[in-house]
Amino acid sequence: MKMKSSFLAVVFLSLFVFLSFPSPSVSVRCNPEDKRVLLQIKKDLGNPYHLASWDPNTDCCYWYVVGCDRRTNRINSLHVFQANISGQIPAAVGDLPYLETLQFHHITNLTGTIQPTIAKLTNLKMLRLSFTNLTGPVPDFLSQLKNLTLLELNYNQLTGTIPPSLSQLPNLLAIHLDRNKLTGQIPDSFGKFKGQIPDLYLSHNSLTGPVPKSLGELNFSTLDFSRNNLEGDVSFLFGKNKTIQNIDLSRNILEFDLSKLEFPDSLSSLDLNHNRIFGSLPEGLKDVQLQYLNVSYNRLCGQIPQGGKLQSFDVYSYFHNKCLCGSPLPDCK
Repeated sequence: MKMKSSFLAVVFLSLFVFLSFPSPSVSVRCNPEDKRVLLQIKKDLGNPYHLASWDPNTDCCYWYVVGCDRRTNRINSLHVFQANISGQIPAAVGDLPYLETLQFHHITNLTGTIQPTIAKLTNLKMLRLSFTNLTGPVPDFLSQLKNLTLLELNYNQLTGTIPPSLSQLPNLLAIHLDRNKLTGQIPDSFGKFKGQIPDLYLSHNSLTGPVPKSLGELNFSTLDFSRNNLEGDVSFLFGKNKTIQNIDLSRNILEFDLSKLEFPDSLSSLDLNHNRIFGSLPEGLKDVQLQYLNVSYNRLCGQIPQGGKLQSFDVYSYFHNKCLCGSPLPDCK
């Protein structure tokens, strides 16, 4: 019995020792070239505390804000967010060829232009450079990243025009260029996306001119063009057979007859406030299951159609129009 107890003690001790040391496969998982590049990125960013776990004596697959593909053991994601980091995006990011996700988010001291070496990341699916102080243009080279599904460059200081070549990206689900300082017109090519039709977020810029009629040829789900200087008629964006769900055209200088429009059953949010839209609210609008509506500060007249969901919105959704009336506004005279 005593011999059996001693034997079990030896077995448990051996197991403990075995589990206390990493297996050879784990210790060599990190690709040495990827490690070299990551250490260069850390150096170029001034060795910030945010990247303190990036120790050359440890496995880079387990470093903070880094992701490693278990099949290839290559770095496939870099998520740097809410960090006390200053400077520019290091050129070395372009030397991580297996990257599928690149994110520099909520880093207000990140400056400079969008790094040209990003064009080498042909496997990239998500590019998120947002809530920073990046300047310069939205670069044309982004159209080379054919695998992109998300392009998020919002909340920056980007200037210049929107490159028409972005429409050549066949897999995009969404483009976020909102809250920058972009000028010029919405590219006509944005009505000619091949493959996926992305959600377009272009609000809070200084875009001018008419919305291209080519956009009426596609079935978008979300369009946000609010707070620009867009003008003219955008009635072609609507129609009974469209699939639009959310559309925000507020705070522009758009001018068209609302009474002639038909709205799809898919529409859940419609914001047209602060424009020059005239006519009346079409009767068919009461049959749409809207979750949000705002047509205030326009030139609308006539009675608000009674029934449906139109009376569920408060007066602020309708006020400051030329002669709009009926519940929830005062009765028509």
